[in-house]
Amino acid sequence: MRLILATVLPAVLLVAEAASAAAVEPPSLDFYGELPQVEDAAISPDGHSIASVVRTGGERRVLVLKDGKTLLNASPGTTKVRAIEWADNDTVLLTNSATVPLFGFMAEKYEMTGTIILPMRAGNESGMVFGKSKAIAKTTRGRYGIRTVDGRTVGYFGGIALDVDGLNTRWRHGRATLYAVDIATNRPRVLAPPPGEEHYRDWLIDRGGNVAVILDISETNGSWKITVPKGPELARGVDPTGDVSLISFGKGGSTVVYEIEDEDGTSHWYEVPLAGGEAKEILGDVAIDRLFVDRSSGDMIGYRTAGETPQTVMDNPVYQSAISRIFKAFAGREAHLIDWTPDFSNVLVRTTGNRDSGTWYLVDVRAKRADPIGNERPEIAPEQVGAISTVGYKAQDGLDMDGILTLPPGREAKNLPVILLPHGGPAAHDKAEFDWRAQAFASRGYAVFQPNFRGSTGRTDAFRHAGDGQWGRKMQTDISDGLAELAKRGIVDPKRACIVGASYGGYAALAGVTLQQGLYRCAVSVAGVADLKLMYATDIRESGDSKMLTKSLREQLGDPRLYDEVSPRRFAARADAPVLLIHGKDDTVVGYKQSLVMADALKDAGKPYELVTLAGEDHWLSREETRKRMLSEAMRFVQKHNPAD
Repeated sequence: MRLILATVLPAVLLVAEAASAAAVEPPSLDFYGELPQVEDAAISPDGHSIASVVRTGGERRVLVLKDGKTLLNASPGTTKVRAIEWADNDTVLLTNSATVPLFGFMAEKYEMTGTIILPMRAGNESGMVFGKSKAIAKTTRGRYGIRTVDGRTVGYFGGIALDVDGLNTRWRHGRATLYAVDIATNRPRVLAPPPGEEHYRDWLIDRGGNVAVILDISETNGSWKITVPKGPELARGVDPTGDVSLISFGKGGSTVVYEIEDEDGTSHWYEVPLAGGEAKEILGDVAIDRLFVDRSSGDMIGYRTAGETPQTVMDNPVYQSAISRIFKAFAGREAHLIDWTPDFSNVLVRTTGNRDSGTWYLVDVRAKRADPIGNERPEIAPEQVGAISTVGYKAQDGLDMDGILTLPPGREAKNLPVILLPHGGPAAHDKAEFDWRAQAFASRGYAVFQPNFRGSTGRTDAFRHAGDGQWGRKMQTDISDGLAELAKRGIVDPKRACIVGASYGGYAALAGVTLQQGLYRCAVSVAGVADLKLMYATDIRESGDSKMLTKSLREQLGDPRLYDEVSPRRFAARADAPVLLIHGKDDTVVGYKQSLVMADALKDAGKPYELVTLAGEDHWLSREETRKRMLSEAMRFVQKHNPAD
């Protein structure tokens, strides 16, 4: 059960000890940019085996151990590994993705996901789900659970049906058919047909392996309905932005839980009997951070609330006791429950935070014991982790804000040079945990502040929707208000500030030196948006002119006629600090063209800028070498224009 300790860690622990002895020196910058030594892990249902994706000797490996014995130690190849899980006690599922060019479609490139079956029992089939069928594309489009049916393990996946004509195949359409795949033989069968044209469909699979609930949404007008096959209609309505979701079955599996968002942007959860009847709202005024679902049945068994003091609520008192004790044991650090056995007797936990660059634990709940099984960045010693805390402040209009402050190790928190590091999304949020980019800058002497501006998640729906239409406006000043607060407290020197960000954070970095002036010495935009009108037009075109997406984007971004007013590209001539643009050529989320047009605008305006192109890289910086290059280029640029000393 000593997943990494037995095979990988002995060598790297020596490195950690050496780093601890020379803690006055910062670690190599590459140690921050490297992919973590443990990327993902999962525990088998019987608790005897652990599967993981690890890095050793600079190489990614898939490692499976059972009772201390190695069952598998293999390379996953060059694909981008996204997740690992157990289908049953003898089978591991590996999820990967690749950026694929497709001709004749709305977009030039798509990020396609695949699922690979890795059997631990001789005689069972291995390979990619749908790999044995010529009539289904070799990609999975949605996961709908794993069930045991008549003693066999069955996986439920969305797939794209193909028309086969001799040696030629072509996509019939892009809408997903629901397939049931026998995991031992990798043989699929159609379980439910795809939705009609301009419709989206979601399914819930009951413990017997049957489609029990169907959600169908019209992408034309947003009308939706939830039905039971050959049974009653459970609910219906109209939501032009399509903010309707199936959540799970309710306790015991006799009800279904679904979520809708009202006109004010507030989410509501409803529960309705599968036999039909009145839908009743549940969990009113409760912000949900995490839902716990029984993997064998799809039933909701508990949840964890969001906010500063999260609470875990489980239906089963035994589970409640186990999880409460786990979170209490790791108090003071961000603890994430990664995987667990069905009875919660064994749990995999990942922690991060102060003096912790990422540690994985196997928790034996009954024995009240937590054993460390892996360290994500063993070369970074605990004392080399910059102190992390949450700072509260108020925006100009009085709205309560907070952000994550990371301080440089060994330096007094007074008049420090500072990096503003707004997150992407923008529907995301930062927590008081180890962030490899923030810690990299902190290791070089900078205070780093990650503001959770309006529009961020992790708080109320009202706070999230307070960002609607505020790109480049209040969302932007929320960031600089955080800088002003830190300066007021004497922690940072506001005259020595740079702004760095990726995705939406990259947009905020560009806006910080164009829409705003006099705040930052430099800006680094990684895969950032430069032109909202271009982003809007691209997203709509690639969606096939979806009316639902159009409505949703206009709700988030505001009136398209005003996009030029908040597009950094249009204000390149006002840029008052040097700009570094970094972008992956394989980005399918924010197109590489966004950085190209910003570079052209800065060049035409005679403003100082640099453009770094990351060949073969996607939006998430999935490849280690390009991730390290991004960090190296960003650090060089910041140190040049805003030296820490």
